[in-house]
Amino acid sequence: MSGAPASRLVAATRAGLPGWCDRFLDQPGAGEFFASRAWYDTLLAHALPEGAEPVLALCGPEEAAVLPLMRQAGRLSALVSPYTLDWRPLPAPHAEAAALRQAGQSLGRLLRWQAPLRLNTLDPDAPGVAPLLEGLAAARLRPLRFVHTGNWHEVLPPGTGWEAWLAARPSVLRSTITRKLARAGRETDFELVAAPGASLEAGIKDYERVRAASWKPDEPFPDFDGALMRVAAGLGLLRLGVLRARADGAPLAAQYWIVDRGGRRATVLKLAHVQADRAASPGTVLSAQMIRRLIEEDGVSELDFGRGDDAYKQAWVAVRRQRIGVVLADPLHPAGAMALLRQALGRLRRRLASPVAKA
Repeated sequence: MSGAPASRLVAATRAGLPGWCDRFLDQPGAGEFFASRAWYDTLLAHALPEGAEPVLALCGPEEAAVLPLMRQAGRLSALVSPYTLDWRPLPAPHAEAAALRQAGQSLGRLLRWQAPLRLNTLDPDAPGVAPLLEGLAAARLRPLRFVHTGNWHEVLPPGTGWEAWLAARPSVLRSTITRKLARAGRETDFELVAAPGASLEAGIKDYERVRAASWKPDEPFPDFDGALMRVAAGLGLLRLGVLRARADGAPLAAQYWIVDRGGRRATVLKLAHVQADRAASPGTVLSAQMIRRLIEEDGVSELDFGRGDDAYKQAWVAVRRQRIGVVLADPLHPAGAMALLRQALGRLRRRLASPVAKA
């Protein structure tokens, strides 16, 4: 990579990220799964939007960071999909803030005179985000922040077991779990799959069967979940749970989790239950059984309910953090100027609509 310009855009393919990206990527089990090759290669192969071309922004004279992007209809945006829970720049190992600010400034110069670059599902506290945005702003690009989605999670106090976790839940959920688990013990069977093989393939089919009978809309990329489960199982990170009716073995609920950060965090990727059986609360039963297993056997210390502010999540985990989006706009580009104008008009409307303004 020697002799490379300060920043440049490098094409990638649906076959996966180039090998040189490995030094920027996390190990999927020990680090951040959603910043790993396992995640990105699965996304590229199974959930890249139609017409999108993957692009990597290699930033700075010292190659201090890579930004996984995609180009659609001539515009650049973060390389994300409907399944993305967390997108972030990928700093080089040991890259310091000064180098990342310089990298952002270099990238900003590269992106001048171009249509706005949209980043979303961004953790504002992720390593490298703040200095990169500072550098981009110094290069004339205006980072326009917007609220994107919430992320509900909870870090468990040291030594927390199942009973302590359950005791800390709201009384309504605690009572429901206690009652429904007692009934489920008589009428259902719980199966957990964590390794590749015939059981995993059967579990994936059960998940798809439950998903099809649930309240959820059709999947935009129907092959993605199965592909990700196979990859995660091969790495020892998958926890796929299926709840079955004891009478006939029919699946009533299914969900899968990824365990990363050295076994400390468990993140639920997808969950569903058969809508016709909702009176028995199979989804609640399965979530409780999965969490008990994750706490007691895997020893996780953080539960993460992923992307979105669904009302049920705050009963299961207690803390919300904000995922943001950023539009990087060049005020000298027509589309950038329009983005800045829209932001200014939005602020004006909110100010005029506020009680203080009306008073």
